Amino acid sequence: MLNFYKKPATKSVAASLISIFAGTLLGGLILFFLALVSGGDISLKAGWDGFRLIFIGVFNTGRNINGDLTFGFNSTNIGNVLFRATPLILTGLSVAVAFKTGLFNIGAAGQYLIGTAATLIVALSIPTEIVPAWIVWSLAFLAGILAGALWGAIPGIFKALLNVNEVITGIMTNWIAANLVTSLFDNNTGLFQNLLDPSPTKNYAYVFKTTENGIATSKMGLDVLFPSSQVNGGIIIAIVIAIIVYIVLNKTTFGYELKACGSNRHAAKYAGINEKRSIILSMAIAGSLAGASAALYNLSGNTEFYWSTYQSLPAVGFNGIPVALLAYNHPIGVIFSGIFMSYLNVAGLQLKNLTPFNEYITDIIVASIVYLSAFSLAFKDILNGKFFKKKNQKALVGEVLEEDPKVEIENTEVKK
Repeated sequence: MLNFYKKPATKSVAASLISIFAGTLLGGLILFFLALVSGGDISLKAGWDGFRLIFIGVFNTGRNINGDLTFGFNSTNIGNVLFRATPLILTGLSVAVAFKTGLFNIGAAGQYLIGTAATLIVALSIPTEIVPAWIVWSLAFLAGILAGALWGAIPGIFKALLNVNEVITGIMTNWIAANLVTSLFDNNTGLFQNLLDPSPTKNYAYVFKTTENGIATSKMGLDVLFPSSQVNGGIIIAIVIAIIVYIVLNKTTFGYELKACGSNRHAAKYAGINEKRSIILSMAIAGSLAGASAALYNLSGNTEFYWSTYQSLPAVGFNGIPVALLAYNHPIGVIFSGIFMSYLNVAGLQLKNLTPFNEYITDIIVASIVYLSAFSLAFKDILNGKFFKKKNQKALVGEVLEEDPKVEIENTEVKK
C-alpha cells in the first residue's frame, strides 16, 4: 500500500486534486467576500448558497417552499456535464499531444473553427434525401478532423522547416481562421450564405442546426440514463479517442518517437528519428483532435452556429490548455479534467440562475481555479519532498561556507 502512494502517477493525481480543491475553495471565499462588501445587496445566505453550488451545484434540484436549496440526483445536469465535456476532452487532448512533443498548441481555437466550418459545409450541403444520414454524418465528422489537421500542420511546418516559434504562428492562424470562417458564412457575401436560415429568430442569420438536415450524433442510449439533457454519444467517442491516443503515445514506436522529440529534439535526431516529420505530424494530430472536437459539438443537434460571433475566437479552444495542464498531459487524465471543467460550467449556470450573483462571477471563479491549477507542479514537488530538499540543500551549503570559506574557493578552482 505504501508503494502505491509513492508512485509518481499517484502523486501527480494528488497534486491536481489539491489544486482543484484549493481553486474551488478560493472561488467560494470570493463569493463570501462579495456578500460581505455588497452592503446588504447580497446576503450571507446567498453567499453560502453560492459556495455550496460551486461544489455540488450539478446535484441541485431547485428550492423548496421555504426557499432553501435542495439537492439530489439530477440526471439532466449530469447529462449536460457529459455533453459539455466532449469538446473540452478533445481540445485538451489536442494541447496535450503537442506538449508531449515539446510544442505549445495555442492554435487549437483556430483549428476548432476550421473544423467547425468544414463539418457544417459537408453536413448541410449533402442532401439526406439521396445519401443516408449516417453517411453524411460520417463524412462531416471526417471533414472536421481533416480540416483541423491541415490547419494544425501549418505551425508545425513553419516550426520544422523554418524554426519559427509555434506560438507566434498559432496565434496568427487563429485570427486568420476567425476572419476566414466569418467571411465564408457572411449572410451577404459569403460563399456558403445559402446554408443560412432564411428566417432567423435572432437579429442576425445563423447556420441551420444539423438536425434541420436530419443529421445528429446518436444518443447511444444515454438519453435513457440522463433524460431531458443534451448528452449524446459524442462523450463515448471522445473517451474512445482519448484511449487510442494513450495507446499510440505509450505503446507504439511512433508515440515514443514523438515523446523523444519532446524530451530532446537534438538527441532524437542523433538517434535516427526524423524530428521534422515528428513535429509536423504532432501538430497535425493536435489539429485533427481540435477538429474532431468541433465536429462532435456541431453535429450534436443541440447547437447553432452564429457566423457573426466568430470574429472572436471560441473559448473552448483555449480551455483545452488548463484541461491538459490539470491532467499533466496524460490522455486518460484529460478525460477526468475535461469532465471537471464541464462540471464547473454547469455549476456556474446554477449559480447564475439560483443566486443574485451575475454571470461574470462564474468566470472569476473558473479563472481562480484555472490559475491555481498552474501550481499543481509545485504541489507535486512538495509531495515528492523536492521542495524541502532544495531548501535543506541551500541551508547546508550556507552552513558549510560559513564554517570553511575555502570550500567555495576550491570548488571554483575545480570548475576552472
